[in-house]
Amino acid sequence: MFLKRVKLLRDSSYHQDTYPYSIPAIQQLDELELAKPVTFFVGENGSGKSTLMEAIADICGFHTAGGGRNNTYEVEASEAALADNIRLSWLPKVTNGFFLRAESFYHFASHIDEIGSYHAYGGKSLHHQSHGEAFLSLFQNRFGKRAIYLLDEPEAALSPQRQLTFLRILRDLEKTKQVQFIIATHSPILLGYPGADILHFSEEGIQSVGYEETEHYQITKGFLHNREGYLKHLFTEE
Repeated sequence: MFLKRVKLLRDSSYHQDTYPYSIPAIQQLDELELAKPVTFFVGENGSGKSTLMEAIADICGFHTAGGGRNNTYEVEASEAALADNIRLSWLPKVTNGFFLRAESFYHFASHIDEIGSYHAYGGKSLHHQSHGEAFLSLFQNRFGKRAIYLLDEPEAALSPQRQLTFLRILRDLEKTKQVQFIIATHSPILLGYPGADILHFSEEGIQSVGYEETEHYQITKGFLHNREGYLKHLFTEE
């Protein structure tokens, strides 16, 4: 464990009625304890999980469109608005790591091609691999140092089978006791990772929940067990 605590500072630059401070989960944030090597952020779109992760990435010195401390490239709208009011507590502090942002991964892949560093990602341009292959190439070749890794919706490019492959990679890395992961996800497969903390972002703030308590698990299980009933309910007005 490296990053122990995330604290929201309410100084003169904090205005609770303006974005992103107006997000309910952020508005109610005081201190967030990180107690496990793997922590998941879950919640509906717009609940604040990606906003907080982006702020953490910015304070760590990672590129907020995706990358590490040594990746510098121009991408529009990659400013982390919350970062000025976030304080991170480390023990010990690490400077290595990576921020994966699924929605802007294309720009990161282009950056790697431009600087000629694709050899560090399996010897093949990330653009010359499928989206899922590129993600796994990143995980397998870039991850592994004593570092913190921030992943925003890594399942976006991964099939269910490759999500299982990612869980195996995650397990192997955790066993080294040299890494910490914070992962924002909607995937009930990834959330099933054993021993992780799951933090739910909602109108009520940020609470720790069990796997079976997540809507991701409950809705997926319900749909798989009663597909016809779910579809009938959804389409009753047609």
